[in-house]
Amino acid sequence: MTPLEQFIKALKPTLTTFRRTFHQNPELGFTEYVTTYLIGKELVDLGFKVHLGQDALESEVRMGVPVEDYLSLQEERALKEGVEKSWLNQMKGGHTGLAATLDTGKPGPHMAFRFDIDALPINESQNPEHFPTSEKFNSRNQDVMHACGHDGHATIGIGVASFLSAYKEELEGRFTILFQPAEEGGRGSKAMVEKGWLKDVDYFASGHIGIRDTKVGRVYATTHSFLASSKINVTYKGKSAHAGLEPEKGKNALLAAAAASLHLYTIPRHSDGATRINVGKLQAGTGRNIIADEAHLEVETRGETTKINQYMLKEAHRILQASGDLYGVETEINLVGETVEAQCDEEWIRWLKEVKEESPYLSEVLNDFPLKASEDVTYMINEVQRQGGSATFMVFGTPLKNGHHHHEFDFEENVLQVAVDAFARLIFKRSQQTEEAIN
Repeated sequence: MTPLEQFIKALKPTLTTFRRTFHQNPELGFTEYVTTYLIGKELVDLGFKVHLGQDALESEVRMGVPVEDYLSLQEERALKEGVEKSWLNQMKGGHTGLAATLDTGKPGPHMAFRFDIDALPINESQNPEHFPTSEKFNSRNQDVMHACGHDGHATIGIGVASFLSAYKEELEGRFTILFQPAEEGGRGSKAMVEKGWLKDVDYFASGHIGIRDTKVGRVYATTHSFLASSKINVTYKGKSAHAGLEPEKGKNALLAAAAASLHLYTIPRHSDGATRINVGKLQAGTGRNIIADEAHLEVETRGETTKINQYMLKEAHRILQASGDLYGVETEINLVGETVEAQCDEEWIRWLKEVKEESPYLSEVLNDFPLKASEDVTYMINEVQRQGGSATFMVFGTPLKNGHHHHEFDFEENVLQVAVDAFARLIFKRSQQTEEAIN
């Protein structure tokens, strides 16, 4: 067994512990205070320079930041859960996530990696057959759950950091690891890009666990079919009135929202590529005998290209506004998240297939994976490529009993070692070329 194989094998208990800790303590986008703290403390111990708060991301570029009252509640929770006040002060106001850097002091490439850390507003299943429930690490936070694998992504990031720390003397160049907040909804990536963390990056890699039901050990070297996306919050403001006594005096915001929800699905599909529209949330009204004076919608559009998504967004705006006008209510439309299209560089296919030959963890390397969904990592991919660097987004296979964003979502934990091994071998390959280092 080679030193690298021994290292990855010995890392398994650490990966399992971190994954289960993150899973048990899920946090929504821009409130990942505990998650950021746990990651940051570990990376400091590993010898990284850690950048927090507004040093990690451009505050004004963040999208869909929660309201101040909600942020304050989450900050109070973080203090109770053990986050040091000095750390929390740097993250206040939803400035979560971090950037970590390590310099070998030797000439070489600048390599960067991104791992997302946020959870979803889903109440996790208590079914005893659900693995996190049976093993007693299911979510402690009501209506918040890691239902997309980001607990695993954060853990893989710690595994990569552990590798870089342990093998620093054998590597060349500089390394940047981005633990990104608020991937869900396409809200956090651009803020890290705008802070300049990807300046002069030669090689960039990120990845995702799962996506489709497959086996552990299968890795897709690149991803295509990223859908551009827009996330919209809509508020209709009407006038309440007694529904029986004076119905003519009311302006029904609920009807405007209901009409919009139906008509949005009538947007014609685009001839140049795939499109999507979804109304994910509608809240309105206070009682059966009261004309609703306010209604709220959460809507998203998607398109195969950024241009097609802009078509969907324009049509959605038109229908949302027209629905408000139809019922005589005020209409407020806010863009709270956005992603763009991107293409991975194909050279990563060759590199990953080459290192696979030496790996006991990578059983199969496939060329590419059709995502057919949205990911704000595309901002990072595009930024690296714009400056002449090379970038990829890998997919790490795992069996999936239930799909992503399901209340019983889970993955096979052995995929964590597979992913760390893939990153480690690619780092060796691009940091310096000696075969002895890989073995």
